[in-house]
Amino acid sequence: MREEIRFGVIGTGMMGIEHIENLQLIEGNIVTAICDPNERSLETANELTGGEADCFTNHQELLEKGKVDALVVATPNMTHTEILIDVLETKIPVMIEKPLCTTAQECAEVISAADDDAMVWVGLEYRYMPAVSELVKRVAEGIVGPVRMVSIREHRFPFLEKVENWNRFNSNTGGTLVEKCCHYFDLMHLITKDLPVRVMASGGQDVNHLDEKYGGEIPDILDNAYVIVEFESGSRGMLDLCMFAEATRNQEEISVVGDLGKVEALVPESVIRTGIRGEHWIGSVEEEHSENPEIMHEGLHSGASYIEHLRFREAFLQGTKPEVGLKEGFWSVAVGEAAQLSIDRKSSVELDEVIEGTGINR
Repeated sequence: MREEIRFGVIGTGMMGIEHIENLQLIEGNIVTAICDPNERSLETANELTGGEADCFTNHQELLEKGKVDALVVATPNMTHTEILIDVLETKIPVMIEKPLCTTAQECAEVISAADDDAMVWVGLEYRYMPAVSELVKRVAEGIVGPVRMVSIREHRFPFLEKVENWNRFNSNTGGTLVEKCCHYFDLMHLITKDLPVRVMASGGQDVNHLDEKYGGEIPDILDNAYVIVEFESGSRGMLDLCMFAEATRNQEEISVVGDLGKVEALVPESVIRTGIRGEHWIGSVEEEHSENPEIMHEGLHSGASYIEHLRFREAFLQGTKPEVGLKEGFWSVAVGEAAQLSIDRKSSVELDEVIEGTGINR
């Protein structure tokens, strides 16, 4: 029997349920408390736990009365700052769903409230998709040489329906390029091992949600964009996002090019392609399927959330720092915020402007 960790899950909508399903498949993890103000969401989670978990309708009550060793927070984005600051006061280790917060300033408030030994894991789980993880590993090993360009394409379906349609508005989400694309800005940071300095973006809301109204308001979230990110070393990242392109073979395509060659990851095919200059040519590269035998539940993200929970458990038991912590969460949000500003202004945006006054240094 593996050492038991009692988990509380705050927020039991779609992603909260995904987390509960993953937790239940890992020996030694047990969900002992769940929390959501929405009766239907709470009831669904309660059924999933077999009625064994204590149920709460506000997070303060769970923090006071729930018998937990660790927490997962999967509430709407605009609630993250308040909940995290309350959690930090309890010293309970926590995994917070992406994005960390909706703005760089709010992220900085959370960082300021955290002790040096605070265990806050940010749910940027795309790092753990098998093909993406293999790509990151190969780049780190130097197979393509110094990284010059990182290109990420996500062509997918529109935003799903969420409780009370909170994800339809920038004020709740931070904007599409924070809500959805913090994953990709995190990957750029991880792959280049570099910090962003400048963002140039073009995007709009051209197709999705235009015929919807909530409280008399039409949704204002972007459904397509191009984003270019320049890094301190001179390397560049590019995001190509389209959220009305579900008629596609792969939802994510990631390509990294260096002096020596190129490596690509295709998801959900989970294919890795590697081409080395002087050894391969156009149409003739190495191609292989990427798998992770640790994955017991694919869920919504090709098994990435399951691996994320394995790594969180390891860090919890060993008392080590999270692999994806507050600083990583901060930079992924800051780039998304800069991209949203760039589109609004129709000009490039310096990251120094976005992080000014946050107290976060490069």
